[in-house]
Amino acid sequence: MSPARVTAEHNPLRAPDDLRLPRIAGPCAVVLFGVTGDLARKKLLPAIYDLASRGLLPPGFSLVGFGRRDWSNEQFAQYVEESVRGHARTPFTQEVWRELADGLRFVSGSFDDDAAFDHLAQALTELDEQRGTGGNNAFYLSIPPDAFPVVCTQLQRSGLATGDTDGPHPNSWRRVVIEKPFGHDLASARELNAIVEAVFPPDAIFRIDHYLGKETVQNILALRFANQLFEPIWNSNYVDHVQITMAEDIGIGGRAGYYDGIGAARDVIQNHLLQLLALTAMEEPLSFDASHLRVEKQKVLEATRLAGPVSRATARGVYGPGWQGGEPVIGYAEEEGVSPSSTTETYAALALTVETRRWAGVPFYLRTGKRLAKRVTEIAVMFKPAPHHPFGHDATEELGGNAVVIRIQPDEGVTIRFGAKVPGTALEVRDVSMDFGYGRSFMQSSPEAYERLILDVLLGDPPLFPRHEEVESSWRILDPATTAWARSGAKPEVYPAGTWGPRSADELLARDGRFWRLP
Repeated sequence: MSPARVTAEHNPLRAPDDLRLPRIAGPCAVVLFGVTGDLARKKLLPAIYDLASRGLLPPGFSLVGFGRRDWSNEQFAQYVEESVRGHARTPFTQEVWRELADGLRFVSGSFDDDAAFDHLAQALTELDEQRGTGGNNAFYLSIPPDAFPVVCTQLQRSGLATGDTDGPHPNSWRRVVIEKPFGHDLASARELNAIVEAVFPPDAIFRIDHYLGKETVQNILALRFANQLFEPIWNSNYVDHVQITMAEDIGIGGRAGYYDGIGAARDVIQNHLLQLLALTAMEEPLSFDASHLRVEKQKVLEATRLAGPVSRATARGVYGPGWQGGEPVIGYAEEEGVSPSSTTETYAALALTVETRRWAGVPFYLRTGKRLAKRVTEIAVMFKPAPHHPFGHDATEELGGNAVVIRIQPDEGVTIRFGAKVPGTALEVRDVSMDFGYGRSFMQSSPEAYERLILDVLLGDPPLFPRHEEVESSWRILDPATTAWARSGAKPEVYPAGTWGPRSADELLARDGRFWRLP
């Protein structure tokens, strides 16, 4: 047996031949709560259209919008069409739209309206009769977290949360999709989990973290476990530290009602960045099966904690007035809807340690912020310098260290940084980069994360969805920081818009003799 054959058979990411074909969802309907919100309009509705355009939805697929608007089905269809035309990734065609529009329905009502949920149940029954949905229903809760309990209770009261055991579809399924944030601390996350799991079984609950649906995030697993090149050096013997960055160049816009009081750490670090950390630091799973993948991620999160007291292992800031894209912009305190006494951070950075044999002594630095210098999300694995340089000080002073940088967005790909000789008579060594870009290598754009995640919900495929244990572990990591910040009552350090954050964030790394890389 050849070495290549052995490697393929022991690759946990290698799918059976029947799973390499495009996966098409079976008969089903999706009920979208919060259908008039920005997320639904800009992401969810276009993603559903893109799935239909790619032929990944069944012929009888149906979509029911639930909201306070007094819309007819025709008005709802017009709203969906405008959303699709404005934001879909694939070209708009009448053939695809007609098939999708035939299954659109709208139910008007509030979350505490019993009659509205009874009407919803009737609408789903009629859609099954007219479109053949098989009684399979997914409920997408694109709504504020404080509305989760009342909606789940209504779904239970109206009989929508249980399968059709006594009807024509005894094997039909019910699934619920929950958008972040899932609670605001460990205690509230546990309480919310108890409420949701009292209505839906654990395997029917899909907690959406759209970052896990990105092709480049999934490529972390391929990069590590499909290549012998990286795994031998992916440990504390060779890695100096890891930086995980999610930077935004925009402010909060009109989201003060949601954002003020939550802040950057709860909004991004608790879910997105800690999930990226888990994928970067996890051991090889037995397979890409959901149970195996989740076990390894959970081990990492359980072993992760702040790398010291909150005062030394964290930094926080809030953007002030400055310049962005050559134009003056206002600070967070001047944004409409922000409380004058607000202590909400728009920038947060943490120094974490993963207390395992593989990562002992390797700090993981996580940072996120708004109104920063540019929009970028990346994981930078920074390696230790060579133990000996035979080139002399002058030849190596330009070296910044080897690195593997996984770019999540916007320019998806991977960069490897290493030292090379500069052409010429002198032996001068400088950093150079070897780059892989998705668009250039595969000649096509990556699917939107929500396309992958919505399809996985309809297929009942859960590897990319965190279980409640992961959610609770993430809150356990973050809670000491947010609790200490709240007790201090101090306002975050102001940083000018268009920069890379507050001075305290630079000091966080400087104490360890390191510095943030500039993406």
